[in-house]
Amino acid sequence: MKIKIGTALELVVNLLLPWLVYRLAHPALGDLGALYASAAPPLLWSLAEFAKVRRVDALSVLVLLGIVLSVSVMAIGGSQRILLVRESLVSGLIGVVFLLSLLRERPLVYYLARATMARQQADGVARFETAWRERPPLRANLRMMTAAWGSALTAETLLRCWLAWHWPIERSLVALPIISYAIYGAMMGWTVWMQKRIRARERAAAQPHETPPPIRLEEAS
Repeated sequence: MKIKIGTALELVVNLLLPWLVYRLAHPALGDLGALYASAAPPLLWSLAEFAKVRRVDALSVLVLLGIVLSVSVMAIGGSQRILLVRESLVSGLIGVVFLLSLLRERPLVYYLARATMARQQADGVARFETAWRERPPLRANLRMMTAAWGSALTAETLLRCWLAWHWPIERSLVALPIISYAIYGAMMGWTVWMQKRIRARERAAAQPHETPPPIRLEEAS
């Protein structure tokens, strides 16, 4: 129940409130001023979440990068279209980093998975390192996940940029976050499915193969 309430509140802050603030502020502030004002709810939400968690992980770094980029764009007087895609510029940069990490022996998802194992189990890092060395299918799956996330984040940024430059501002303000949430949701669902598939294969590989019982002569006849 707490997770559902938190998710609903996050959607309200990041989807509904920016549009509502934009509509209320537009008569007095115009397009650009209303866009500045619409950035306040998600910006304050991100700061509050980081202050509450007080932990630097992948999500916190992404939030902080988004905040820094938003403040920087506002400070230099960014255009209306740039403000519409400020968060996606961060996710696009991360997507490029995912893809570039495929050039290395250990892709970016390897480090994220190892950090997750370290939090879940005392010997998680050692077990994960052993699995990485001894099981080629695990290495192939992690590289595939890195490529998929890198491609999805990069494509999401390109799509949002194209729509922001071709759609009216109000429509973009409402629709672009929904598009991003849909892409992230689909990728999260795919990632969970892949994790279950990898674990099932790991369990199957760890189980000893049973030798079939010998055929008795009377049964064969």
